[in-house]
Amino acid sequence: MLDALWGLFYRGGPILWAILVTSTAMWYLLFVGFDRLIRELPKLHAELISRWQSHRHPKVNGEIWRHALLELAASRLRGSLSVLEALVQILPLLGLLGTVSGMIKVFTVLTMFGTGNVRAMAAGISEALITTLAGLVTALSGLYLIGYLKGRIGAAIARLGLMLS
Repeated sequence: MLDALWGLFYRGGPILWAILVTSTAMWYLLFVGFDRLIRELPKLHAELISRWQSHRHPKVNGEIWRHALLELAASRLRGSLSVLEALVQILPLLGLLGTVSGMIKVFTVLTMFGTGNVRAMAAGISEALITTLAGLVTALSGLYLIGYLKGRIGAAIARLGLMLS
């Protein structure tokens, strides 16, 4: 099993390693985001209710105070979503870079040997396809989970907003 995985990374070239590092960072930040939502939400809820109930200043509009508290909650829960979105945008570009790198290898073999060295051409095509697939699959899975996380955060903020009404 490990030999097959090592062979895949060998055939994928150095760009596949960059995709691995980027997707690992993406998965870590996704885990942190879901963990933050699960662990921080009850604490945040209690803190916002406490701040809302202690609001008694006559010169501050209650709606402005409510909006400020909800923005505070949203910024805490969103955390590193912008970094996650950037990583998801980088992954297909890394896959495209691997595609170009693999095709350059194919054209180099064609220039040097013509169509006589099929094995060397296959190595370049293999690199191109593996990196394209890796970049797209990891980006799509990240895109789906970021959308799901954003939806959960939006729902949590909406529930907090209703509680502060």
